Amino acid sequence: MTPDFEPTQSPEDSRPATPSPAPEPGSAPAPMSSTTLHVSPDLSRLETVLAQVTGELMRERRIERRWRLFGRTAWFLLALATVWGLVTSQRGKASTPNGPHTALVEVRGEIASEGNTSAENIVSALRSAFEEKSAVAIVIRFNSPGGSPVQAGIVYDEIKRLKALHKKKIYAVCEEMCASGAYYMAVGADEIFVDKASIVGSIGVLMDGFGFTGAMDKLGIERRLITAGANKGMLDPFSPLKPEQRALAQQMIDEVHQQFIAIVREGRGARLHETSDTFSGLFWNGEDAVKQGLADRFGSLDSVARDVVKAEDVVDYTPTENVAERLAKRFGASIGAGAVRELETPVLRR
Repeated sequence: MTPDFEPTQSPEDSRPATPSPAPEPGSAPAPMSSTTLHVSPDLSRLETVLAQVTGELMRERRIERRWRLFGRTAWFLLALATVWGLVTSQRGKASTPNGPHTALVEVRGEIASEGNTSAENIVSALRSAFEEKSAVAIVIRFNSPGGSPVQAGIVYDEIKRLKALHKKKIYAVCEEMCASGAYYMAVGADEIFVDKASIVGSIGVLMDGFGFTGAMDKLGIERRLITAGANKGMLDPFSPLKPEQRALAQQMIDEVHQQFIAIVREGRGARLHETSDTFSGLFWNGEDAVKQGLADRFGSLDSVARDVVKAEDVVDYTPTENVAERLAKRFGASIGAGAVRELETPVLRR
């Protein structure tokens, strides 16, 4: 059995311990050992979360400031463009050369009471062209399927008045299409020029709409229409079409058709070779239109200006949309207006 030994003590260890000297005043305390600092894990996680929240708040605040600045800049630019458009917009010619020239007025798209093809815009351009002393003659260039008979009639009457007042020639040039209400305007010109492939004619009138009575019966929908006047609800798309109301509508468009025929006969005179199809609503290509007397000869804007008017410089008098109007449309000021009008009432067109 091994005996237990007690540790021996050296003479130095047996000396009494002397106290360590106190630190001098003003001296820095001794650094603590790293092993004596313990950070709580919960405290560390809290600091991390707070740092993330603070960063997100700062980021959102920066984004908010940027969008606010962007919005203010956009509104400023919009206001500036609107003011500029209102100041610089013109409803007539943009510029006029010093010498003789051919005045151009464009008719493009459906003829309606609103837009560039309204009678107001076209008549305004025609007046400016006729009144300009350096304008030798006027050319109306058509690319239109027709439209409102009222708007077309206003333009036709103004063409006749301006020709008699200013003693200037006016020519119609038909490009892709000059049909219905557009042709109604064109017959007011002294001569009509077409391309061989142009679409010309369609001398007729239509009134279109929809009827939903069959669908309503299948769905069990009842139409409750209360009117004061036997024909106040005439041609209502949700009510059955009465025979007497159909007859009234037919009589009305027949009368408008006769007005159209009279205008064509007046404008074309002896040049028109009438057949049973002339006023039936059919349309023809430019070559056949010349043969039937609906048009005079072949030509384009440039050829008419050069060979007929003898003034090759062409100045466009067509009114154009200003910047303010374009911006207003892009912001949706007139979205759906056409669809609403189509559903509300039947539309009479040439």
